[in-house]
Amino acid sequence: MECIQLEKALHMDITIMIFVEGTLLKPKSWFSLYNHKSYLPIGNCVEIIKEWKRQGANIIYCTSRKGKQAEDIASLLKKYGFDGTELYYRSKGEEYKDIIERIQPNVLIEDNCKSIGGAWQMCITKVAPQIKEKIVSIVVGEFKGIEDLPRNISAFTQR
Repeated sequence: MECIQLEKALHMDITIMIFVEGTLLKPKSWFSLYNHKSYLPIGNCVEIIKEWKRQGANIIYCTSRKGKQAEDIASLLKKYGFDGTELYYRSKGEEYKDIIERIQPNVLIEDNCKSIGGAWQMCITKVAPQIKEKIVSIVVGEFKGIEDLPRNISAFTQR
C-alpha cells in the first residue's frame, strides 16, 4: 500500500475514506474517460467534504491509479480544494481490500463501478467479513457524486 500525504493529519473522531474516480471526480466527457488529468469534481462534493471535516471527520482517499498517475490524482485533489489528509493507492500485487483492511475506515464511500463490471470491482467487496461489519459502506452511482449523502456525519454512525 502506498500513500501520498495531502495535509497534516489531526486527531479526528471519524475516518471517512472516499474512492476518488467515479465518486468525486469524473471525465469532462466520455471522450476524456482515459485522460485522468482532465477529470473534474462532481457537483458540490468539495463543499460537502469541507463540511464533514468541520464536523470532525478525517477525510482520506483511495485511487485506482498507481505511481505517477496517483500523484496526478493528488494534484487534482489539491487543485480543486479537496480537504483530506492522505491518498492511498495499491502497490504491485495488492488489491483494494488490502488497503481497506489495513486502514479500516469508519466509513467507506465509493461508486458502484458500473462501467467496469459492478460490485466485484468495488473496494468493500472482498474485505474480510469481521472487518467489513465494522465499516459503514456507502455506495453511490458511478459519476453521480455524493450530493445525496447526509451533510451531518452523525448520520453515518446511525446506519
